[in-house]
This record gives sequence, C-alpha cells and structure tokens, in this order.
Amino acid sequence: MNYQELIFDPQVIRRFDVNGPRYTSYPTADRFVEAFGADDYVRWLGQRTVGGIGKPLSLYVHIPFCNTICYYCACNKIITKDHGRSAKYIKYLGKEIAMQEAALDGSRDVVQLHFGGGTPTFLSNDEMRRLMDIIRKHFRLLPGGEYSIEVDPRKVDRETVKLLGELGFNRMSVGVQDFSPEVQVAVNRVQSLEETKLVIDSAREFGFKGISVDLIYGLPKQNVISFNHTLDEVLKLDPDRLSIYNYAHLPALAKPQRRINEADLPSPDARLQILQLAIRRLTEAGYVFIGMDHFAKPDDELAVAQRQGRLHRNFQGYSTHAEADLMAFGVSAIGKVGPSYCQNVRTLDEYYDRLDQGVLPVFRGIELNADDLLRRSIIQALMCHFELSIESIEIAHLIDFKSYFADELADLKEMEAGGLLSIDDQWISVLPRGRLLVRGIAMAFDRYLRTDRERVRYSKVI
Repeated sequence: MNYQELIFDPQVIRRFDVNGPRYTSYPTADRFVEAFGADDYVRWLGQRTVGGIGKPLSLYVHIPFCNTICYYCACNKIITKDHGRSAKYIKYLGKEIAMQEAALDGSRDVVQLHFGGGTPTFLSNDEMRRLMDIIRKHFRLLPGGEYSIEVDPRKVDRETVKLLGELGFNRMSVGVQDFSPEVQVAVNRVQSLEETKLVIDSAREFGFKGISVDLIYGLPKQNVISFNHTLDEVLKLDPDRLSIYNYAHLPALAKPQRRINEADLPSPDARLQILQLAIRRLTEAGYVFIGMDHFAKPDDELAVAQRQGRLHRNFQGYSTHAEADLMAFGVSAIGKVGPSYCQNVRTLDEYYDRLDQGVLPVFRGIELNADDLLRRSIIQALMCHFELSIESIEIAHLIDFKSYFADELADLKEMEAGGLLSIDDQWISVLPRGRLLVRGIAMAFDRYLRTDRERVRYSKVI
C-alpha cells in the first residue's frame, strides 16, 4: 500500500465530518471510572511478568507550568512565573516515581521517555537536572531509546538545548502553531521565526535525531494566504515530523478559549482550504501522511514503522513502541500497564495530598475486558495502518467477525458507498478518500459510542 495516497475531497469531508474522539486510547479517557483506583494500578504494576514476559517501559512526565497562557490551549496547565512551585512539584514527582517503581514487577529498562505539559521547558536547568537524576535513579534509559521533550522556543536558548542533549533527550517537539503576527496576537502567543530557528538549529548542532513541529489550523485571523507563508517558513526549517492539529473551539470546556473572538475564526470552508493547502504543500515537499494530522519524512522512524506494520497510537500520538507499558507521572497523567489504563488527579492540591498520605494519586482508570481489547486492536489497526485483516482478528480473539460485528458492518455501508473504505471477506481497507476521516470510521467500532450518542464533548474529526 502506498501511504502517500491521500485524496482530499471537500464534498466527502463535509458529508462525513462528525464529532469524535482522537483514539489515543480505547476505551477513551472519558470512559475511565473512579471504581478503578491506586490499588488496582499497583496490582497491575506487580503483574507485569506474569507468564514470563516482561515488556519494556515507556515513561511520561507531565509538567503543568506555563509562563503565559495561549488562548487556544485546552491542556491541564498552571500559569505562573514562580519557580518555587516547580521546585515543590519536582520533589513530589520524586515521591510518586519512587512509589510506582517500588510496586513494579520486572525490569526497569526504558525505551521511551516523554516530557509533556504545560511547558516542560518552564523548568530551570537545575530543576531539569534534578528531575532527570530522579528518573535515572529508578530506571535505566536504554541506549538507542526515544527520549523526547516538548519545547517552547520563546523560553529556550542554545545553552538549554545543549543541556537537554547532555541529559539524554534526543527528540524535540517544537510548538509553532502559526507564524502570522496577527494570528499570534489573537491567541496570545507571540513567537518570532528567529527564536524558533535558533532552537531547531541548536537541536541539530547538539545531536538531536528527530525534530517535530506543531502547527494548528482554524485559529482566529488565519487564512489561506497567511498560512501558506507559515508553511514556507516551516518547510525551510526542514523538520523530520509535522503535526497539523485542528483547533477545536470548545469555550465551555476550555476557559482560555473564551478570550478568542468567535467572529475572527475562519469559516468551515476556509478551514478546509487551509488544511487542503497544508496537505498539498507537505506531500509535494516529500512528507508522508502518517495518519490524522501527522506527517513525517520517508526515512523517519514513524514512516518506517508504518511501512513495516509496527506503528502504534498512545497518549502522545503516533509511536513506534507498541509493546511498551506506559508509566505516567504528575497531575492528570495517563498510564497504560497490561490491560489497564489509569489517570492521576488533576489539581496540585489533590496530587500533593494523596502523596503526603502515602497513596498513589490515581483517581480513575479502567480494566479492559475481552471486548475492549478486541475493539482496541481494530481501532489501532485502522488508525495506524488504514487496513484491517479480518482473519488475523478472528484468530487472535477467537470470534466470527461478520456475526460479532454485524451492526458495525451495517453502519459502515454508507461510508463504503461514499468511497471511504472497502470491505471484503478478508480485509477492511480505508481508501485514499477516507484517510482523513479515519476517526469517523474507527468510531463505528466504539462500543461506548454505540450505546451513547452524546458526541458533543468531542471535537470535529476535520
């Protein structure tokens, strides 16, 4: 299959664009239950080598602090300039990391580490050193692993990038969103091309092997001409990966978005034109469409993993480490160990309080049943590879696909007639016209959505 194949059909998109989850997990985080708590998570940490198989580890650390607020942002964050708050947070992260590691069965070998937020680079150089020392005290970061950090170029200089390299980071995700001054003012994120270029050049100088740039389409004051200029500048920066996220305007759920003037948002048609332009420019420049909103150079690990059938999705997006157990630390962080997910409490006060009591700060989670595991494997295959072997699912899960999913297959008939996918006895294949709408196709297999048609909480697929 040629993963370059992607047909942008505005009529098909308008017809099938619905609100839906991003499927960084299945079941999605809004389905986690508070009946699953710290004890359940500890039990799964202690069963990692049952059957003699020890999976490698992936670690996620959530740093919630930001110096300033970006109006489009819906992340769990705390706006402050007070480093007393981050110093205290690192101390408590140390407690949580020690407690999780004490409950851990199996090896402490780590193949993937990601610092997200908030703004991980809010931390001072000393704080960053302290946190990495804590991690290395409890885990072994294997050579050749993928160690990534999200960077705000407005707060980072060459020396900081050098330090990050020395601490072991080898991948960097750089937030850009848009280079238009008018758009930047409208979202309260003024960031020059020069400071962005400095960070990316420094990362290359100090041996980072992967640089990713994040853009957002659908922001206030954005239009096709201004975004084309942003793409000109981004392509000159020559990142290994690009993410082009759809701005979801949900002011009822994300308070900062209330500061955005809705009249300044591009129309649905203008948004589609911006997305169409971005896809055309990136594919012409040689980037491969990985899925949803991700592009990568053909020799990037994501593109290689997709060609080899090893691509995976987790809470950081697309990943090459499908087999790893994910341990997560910090407020609101989500982990995945064995057939379970768990999420930490969302506020600092609750986080500190739980740890002071000697309890892990897990406030909800879920233990996957056989049906969840089956549907997760189907949704993963569709989201990552645009195709599904019916026979392999039947063998792995001991089901008769056609009878088990009779209702789902009936629901997909309209999309099949619309040219989004093809279904035969052996395969479900997402066609080039359906690639951008793969979330909508995956939704047909989401049992929770089938029993609950309340989709308002989700952003649009496109």
